[in-house]
Amino acid sequence: MTDDANAPKHSNTLTYWIAGAIVVAIAVALLWPHFAMHFDIGGELFLRSLKMIVVPLVFTSVMCGILGLGDVRRLGKPGATAVGYYLCTTVLAVIVGLIVVNVLRPGVGTVDKARLQEFSQGSENPKQVLRRTLAEESGLTEAEVAGVLHDLPAVEDDIPSTSKILENLALMLVTDNLFQAAAEMQLLPIIVFTICFGALLTTMPNRTRSITTLISEANDALLAFVMILMKIAPLGIFCLVTARFGKAQAEGKFMQEIGQIGWYFAAVLIGLAIHAFIVLPLIFWIVRRENPYRYAAAMSQALLTAFSTASSSATLPVTLECAESAGISKRSSEFVIPLGATINMDGTALYEAAAAIFIAQVIGQDLSMSQQVIVAVTATLAAIGAAGIPEAGLVTMLIVLNAVGLPLEYIGLILSVDWLLDRFRTAVNVFGDSVGAAVVAVTIPEDEIPEPPAYAPTGQ
Repeated sequence: MTDDANAPKHSNTLTYWIAGAIVVAIAVALLWPHFAMHFDIGGELFLRSLKMIVVPLVFTSVMCGILGLGDVRRLGKPGATAVGYYLCTTVLAVIVGLIVVNVLRPGVGTVDKARLQEFSQGSENPKQVLRRTLAEESGLTEAEVAGVLHDLPAVEDDIPSTSKILENLALMLVTDNLFQAAAEMQLLPIIVFTICFGALLTTMPNRTRSITTLISEANDALLAFVMILMKIAPLGIFCLVTARFGKAQAEGKFMQEIGQIGWYFAAVLIGLAIHAFIVLPLIFWIVRRENPYRYAAAMSQALLTAFSTASSSATLPVTLECAESAGISKRSSEFVIPLGATINMDGTALYEAAAAIFIAQVIGQDLSMSQQVIVAVTATLAAIGAAGIPEAGLVTMLIVLNAVGLPLEYIGLILSVDWLLDRFRTAVNVFGDSVGAAVVAVTIPEDEIPEPPAYAPTGQ
């Protein structure tokens, strides 16, 4: 019996409703921006509903993925493939970003001197501006934002170095309080604990049947809850998008800023498009020899939700449901996707590399090849350390700029358009996670991989 025997069926109708909701939301926001801002409460309720089940779903889904392998020794190949995939795609994303921004050179002669002087003479500390912006966008307090990375400066301290971020990444693997990590939605230590605990359970099957049954049934119940949430997704997504676009339109800054940094905006979108429509599909086709664009269509609900929420963590329940509907092995998706939502940030890495080079071009500071390599390495590490919350990339951007000595105050150039770019790069992050699940599924014994995939042609 294959894994997809009881898989929920993918509904194209719901996808159309979600897409339509986004289009209508943007139209309402542009026409009646102040009215649109009142939909914020509806969007916040939907976003919190998704986030509410993320932690328990991560625990049960990863546990089911480990238990489904039957023997901890079978975790080696899928685990190595997943980590290798994460590193390779993140590095490829950074390379794509660097190539695009070096070819288009969006920062050369596009921003007027008066605008630059405005940022260079700004009296407010850029770190404080970033914390306030991120707090506004994510709903976190400024103290919680400072804790996105454990040693991010709280007041006026130096920005952490590359060695410090490496230390932070190591410390992020474990926690001294699992319940506190769950309360703060720090998914990485939860995943590490779950993998270790699940691996232990596979070594004592006769004494843990009750626990494994409970975990499996809890996971099924949580996925059923996701299906209920998806029935109201078009309404929730409409509220989310309407409120955010309405706020941008009401402030009147977005189109004005596009006039100044439109080439930067276009360069990031082009880089994300190359990675999402060429690099990731090519990896998918090489590994599986199947049509990657059909698979992308099967993941469309998750991608639209990612665009709407700007949070890969909040989108996680939908991503898992779509991957299962697309015919990807539950053992693979339940192991790979939660881990990917935490450390596989292709879109964020690409954006941070491109933004750093753009700022260097704007201020007339050409970075050498060695400096661009430093940007690439730092952007990769910073993206892995970014939290799965809206605009967390702004915080880790400080590390990238500091690595090559770029002034932090010029990050203000990209703040006004970052909220929209954040939605595109989150969608790329989620697609990268789903492709990773499909790639890792190949490393699991064939009798555990469902066939044929739900998105395969039916011959009609």
